[in-house]
Amino acid sequence: MKEDGHLGRNFLRGVEGDAVNVVLAAAGHNLRLLRWWLARLLALLLGLLSAPHWTGTVRLPRPAAA
Repeated sequence: MKEDGHLGRNFLRGVEGDAVNVVLAAAGHNLRLLRWWLARLLALLLGLLSAPHWTGTVRLPRPAAA
């Protein structure tokens, strides 16, 4: 569990240090998730921008004669 949360060794002293360490580990976890999400969003946007665009005209079908 410590390996997944990047908790490692707690260098802060006392009960308050334990609480601060957990809050900092949670904040780091949230920042890693945000970085992953932003990287995926950037990859999607760059993929959309680099995709070839079709510049032809759209021809609508003519209505059938009655």
